[in-house]
Amino acid sequence: MVDYHAANNQSSAGGVQTYMEQENDWDRDMLLDPAWERQQRKTFTAWCNSHLRKAGTQIENIEEDFRDGLKLMLLLEVISGERLPKPERGKMRVHKINNVNKALDFIASKGVKLVSIGAEEIVDGNAKMTLGMIWTIILRFAIQDISVEETSAKEGLLLWCQRKTAPYKNVNVQNFHISWKDGLAFNALIHRHRPDLINYDSLRKDDPLTNLNNAFEVAEKHLDIPKMLDAEDIVGTLRPDEKAIMTYVSCFYHAFSGAQKAETAANRICKVLAVNQENEKMEEDYARLASDLLEWIRRTIPWLEDRTQQRTINDMQAKQEDFRDYRCVHKPPKVQDKCQLEIGFNTLQTKLRLNNRPAFMPSEGRMVSDINGAWHNLEGAEKGYEEWILSEMRRLERLEHLAMKFHQKAEIHECWTDGKEAMLTQKDYATSTLSDVKALLWKHEAFESDLAAHQDRVEQIAAIAQELNELDYYDSASVNTRCQKIRDQWDVLGTLTQSRKESLETGSGRKNSLKDNRNELLSQVYKAFRSYLALVPNKVSKYLLCSDSKF
Repeated sequence: MVDYHAANNQSSAGGVQTYMEQENDWDRDMLLDPAWERQQRKTFTAWCNSHLRKAGTQIENIEEDFRDGLKLMLLLEVISGERLPKPERGKMRVHKINNVNKALDFIASKGVKLVSIGAEEIVDGNAKMTLGMIWTIILRFAIQDISVEETSAKEGLLLWCQRKTAPYKNVNVQNFHISWKDGLAFNALIHRHRPDLINYDSLRKDDPLTNLNNAFEVAEKHLDIPKMLDAEDIVGTLRPDEKAIMTYVSCFYHAFSGAQKAETAANRICKVLAVNQENEKMEEDYARLASDLLEWIRRTIPWLEDRTQQRTINDMQAKQEDFRDYRCVHKPPKVQDKCQLEIGFNTLQTKLRLNNRPAFMPSEGRMVSDINGAWHNLEGAEKGYEEWILSEMRRLERLEHLAMKFHQKAEIHECWTDGKEAMLTQKDYATSTLSDVKALLWKHEAFESDLAAHQDRVEQIAAIAQELNELDYYDSASVNTRCQKIRDQWDVLGTLTQSRKESLETGSGRKNSLKDNRNELLSQVYKAFRSYLALVPNKVSKYLLCSDSKF
């Protein structure tokens, strides 16, 4: 049996070798405590299987499964990372002893002095010797290399546990037996490193079974630490087995503290590979970013070169809004991508030069100069598009103004011409007196003057319609139709005006002719009457002359 109590009192100043010698000073006549032996069997078996499973195997019975030395050699290869001499595959006792000796020789080569442990005892299935040998392996490969604040091995592991559990209430780690019996120390270790896994405040010191099972289950499920202890054995034992507790706690140390060391070592080993991978990633990022940027430019330029005319200002304002979104929303990320592309390219070239690597050459068409050329074309198309939008806005605004002006003038003209055809076609002069006809004629002459004045308005309407056609007004068809209607109506008014004038002048001439005929007739009657008066007596003549003068 290992004289562990002597080792427990040994100072760390004695060195690791003295510590290991004391731990391996086995008393062949002393028997293990049955409870401790049961705990060691379970813990050491679980510890061995946690490593053997990496090689695709495991053990069921610790003293039986190591008897031929094969799995023992395999275990040492897994935990050390080294190759042992080729094992003998024979079934004879001598083959088994030779295999175990190879394993023991390998352990001794690591600076471990084996006391009272021989290959024959292992081959014979001696439980005490087998457990002692496994404990020696655990000490050498799982505990000896632990170092905390200039303390190592058991003292280092104990100090690590004390530092990690110091902030927790009801936890006072002073050893590797009764300090762990209530299960709070196990939970504190887990909570210190993974507070998301355990609600420490919900644990009670007077419920050790729940505490222990909680810690064991969480460690197995989330930390990949196999269950190496039974809660009932720990609670039911006055003093739990120290070796079993140390073995299990060392798994927590390696799970939490060893992970960072392993990562550091791996980073050192893979430094060159990491640099190469980073360079390759930067090359891939450049190629991807360059392709995406060129593709975006390729899709955007045709949109910027589109000069499809819009029908209304609202349509053009929508296009202007799209252009504003392009400049404020879509383009800025691409400007950032272009800057990132150039920075990444220059950074990559610098890194390659510092590492004495060949310069990076992008694929054809994806050089920085190609990107800059495409970007220059994009900005040229963008500038042309902006100028076209402004020009189109001015054109459409002028068209809207001209269209409004056209319709206003057309409406005024149509209001003025309303009823004019009816007026010009009426025959009111037919039954009028000469004075009335003359009045109608003077009125018509005034209308002719007004009509002549409206000639300019008709010409303005026609000129506006012509300009709308020249500027590609979208509703030119309706403008042309209305303009033609005005022109046709104007021609009709002109014809009717001339016709009425002629009719009025003809009617006036006829009235004058009738008046002249009547006057001549009256003159003849008067002359005849005067001749008649010369024949009547004087009184009658005077009376008639007086009457004539009144006449």
